[in-house]
Amino acid sequence: MLDLTSFRRDLHSHPETGFDLERTPRLIAEVLEGAGLEVVRGVGKCGVVATLRRGPDETAIGLRADMDALPIQEANSFSYCSKQDGYFHGCGHDGHSTMLLGAALKLAADPTLKRTVHFIFQPDEENGNGAAAMIADGLFERFPMAAIYGLHNMPGMALGHFATQSGPFCAFEDNFEIRIEGQGGHASMPEKGVDPIVVGSAIVMQLQSIISRNVPPREHAVVSVTEFLTDGARNILPSNVTLRGDCRGFSQDVSQTIESRARAIVEGICTAQGAKGQVAYSTSFRPLVNDDRATDIIAEAARSVGKIDVNYGRVGFSEDFAEFLAHRPGAFILMGNGLEGSNAMPLHNPSYDFNDDAVAHGVAFWARLAHQKL
Repeated sequence: MLDLTSFRRDLHSHPETGFDLERTPRLIAEVLEGAGLEVVRGVGKCGVVATLRRGPDETAIGLRADMDALPIQEANSFSYCSKQDGYFHGCGHDGHSTMLLGAALKLAADPTLKRTVHFIFQPDEENGNGAAAMIADGLFERFPMAAIYGLHNMPGMALGHFATQSGPFCAFEDNFEIRIEGQGGHASMPEKGVDPIVVGSAIVMQLQSIISRNVPPREHAVVSVTEFLTDGARNILPSNVTLRGDCRGFSQDVSQTIESRARAIVEGICTAQGAKGQVAYSTSFRPLVNDDRATDIIAEAARSVGKIDVNYGRVGFSEDFAEFLAHRPGAFILMGNGLEGSNAMPLHNPSYDFNDDAVAHGVAFWARLAHQKL
C-alpha cells in the first residue's frame, strides 16, 4: 500500500514549476496505472488524466489537483526540504496531488462506486496557463464530464474544516504596464525637460481614485502599483518611466472599469504634462464563480467528513481553476491546513509547509464527493 506521507514528501523534495514537469506527472501516472486506472499523459503539455470508469458519461465528474511548485527558496530545515535551489512547494500543490492520488486509489478499491471519475492533475496553475492548455488539448471532449471540482489548502484554518460559498469566490487578476516618455536632462535644470517621474507619481496617485470613486462600495477591488522603474541616475532626469501593477476584483464589469479609467488617467495626465503614455492591460486569471448547485454538492461532501462554512466570503487570491468553471459547472473549496507553525504560514511564504495530517481529510473528502448525487 502506498505511503501517502512519504509520497508527498518526495514530491516536496523534487519541486518542478510551470510546464517544466517531468518527474511529478510520471510518478503520479505510474502509481495510477499500477492501480488499474486508464491513464493519459501529456494532456495540456504535461498534465495527467486518470479515469476510473464505473458509470455513464452523463454522470461523470472531474476532480482536479495542481502539480506545480514556485520559484522561491525554501527557508525550512526539514529532512525532506527542496533539493532544487530557488524552487519549492510553497503553495501545497504537493499535498493537493497526493490527496487526489490517494482518493483515486481508495475509489479504485471501492466496489460500491457507480460513477465514472476523471482525476485531473494540472500543470502551471501558478502562472494561470495550465487549465487553458488542458482545455485546448481537448480535456472536456476527450474526457466528458457533467461537473468539475477543485480544492486548495488554507493555512490558518483548522484541520478538518472546509470553506466555500456559491457565486464569486476567488478574484480575477489583471496586470498593467504603463510606459511614460518624457524628456530627460540635467537634474539642475528640470525646466528644460519633461520629468516622467513627476508624471508617473501623479498617475500612481490618481490610480488610487479608481476604487474609491469609480467602483461601487459593494464591489471589493484592488489596484496596486508594484513597480516604478526609471532610466535616470543621481544627477540625471530620466527620459522614461515604467509602472507595473496588479488589479483584483470579482466581476468582469469591475475589470473593464479599472482598465478604462486607467487608460483615461494616463492619457489625461500625460497630455497635461507634455509627456507620452502607453498602457498595456491584460488578464492573467478570470474570476472564479462557483455554481450554486455544485456548491451545495461539494459542501455536503465536506459536511460528511468535517466542518464546513458555506458563507466564507470572497477570497482575494486568484485561482486557475476558474478557467475550468468557464466551460463546465462546478465548485471550488478550501480545506484547513492547521493553526500552528509552518502549516499556518501564508501561502507562498518561504517557511510554509503542507500539513501531512491534512492528507487523510482530503482523501476522505474527495472519496465522499465522488459518491455524491449530481
